[in-house]
Amino acid sequence: MPPAIQCEAMAEDALLLRFGDTIDLAINARVHTAASHLRQRWPELECVPAYASLLLRFDPNEWSSTSGRTPHQRLGDVVQDALNNLSTESVDTRLVDIPVHYGDTDGPDLVEVAAITELSIDEVITRHCATEYRVAMLGFAPGFPYLLGLDPALAVRRRTDPRQRVPAGSVAIGGSQTGIYPDELPGGWQLIGRTPQRLFDITADTPSLLAAGDRVRFHAIDEATFQQLAATKSR
Repeated sequence: MPPAIQCEAMAEDALLLRFGDTIDLAINARVHTAASHLRQRWPELECVPAYASLLLRFDPNEWSSTSGRTPHQRLGDVVQDALNNLSTESVDTRLVDIPVHYGDTDGPDLVEVAAITELSIDEVITRHCATEYRVAMLGFAPGFPYLLGLDPALAVRRRTDPRQRVPAGSVAIGGSQTGIYPDELPGGWQLIGRTPQRLFDITADTPSLLAAGDRVRFHAIDEATFQQLAATKSR
C-alpha cells in the first residue's frame, strides 16, 4: 500500500499534497493520476504537479465551513477521500514524438557522455531513443520538461563548468534525467543533441509543447532534416 498523502498549507489559497520525498517513477505516476482525477472532479482547482507533490490552488471562499474547519483542512479531507485507492492505470496520457539531431555542434557533449558511460556514440543514441519518458514536471524555465525514464546506463554527472548560453531545443542529460531547453538559457547539463521543435511559444494558444504527465519518445534525424524542420517551424 502506498504511503498516505500528506497535506501542507502553502498560502491562504494553496494546498500542497506530498506523495513521497524521492524522484521515483511510481510516485510520480501517483501524482499525475491524482492531478487528472482532481481536475475532472473539480475543474476549478488549479493542479500543478511536481516530482512527488501536487500543488492545489483554490478559492478559500468556496471551501469555507461553519464547522470550524479551515478551508485547507476541508479541502484536504475531501481530497484525501477522493484519492483513496486510486489506480495509476486510469490516466490516459498523450505521447509526443521529438526529433533530435544528435552530436556535432548540436550535441557537443555526446562524445564525453559516450566516454563516461563506456558506450559507443551510436549506442548512446540508440539507448536514448529506445526509452519512453514521462514529463515528471515543468520547471526551471517556462516549458522546460524534466523527463523520467532515462536508461540508467546513460546517467552522467552534470558539467563542472556550466554554460552561460545553451541553444534553444538542446536535449541534455543531467544525472538520471533528461530534458530539453525551451529557449537559450544558461545550463550545466550534458548536451547530446538538439530538436527543431519549439518547446515554448508565449503567443500560442497552448504555449508549452509538453505538459506534465505527457509521454515522450525521441527519434534521431540527420542535420539536413533538422534544418528542413527548423525552417518549417520558423515560418
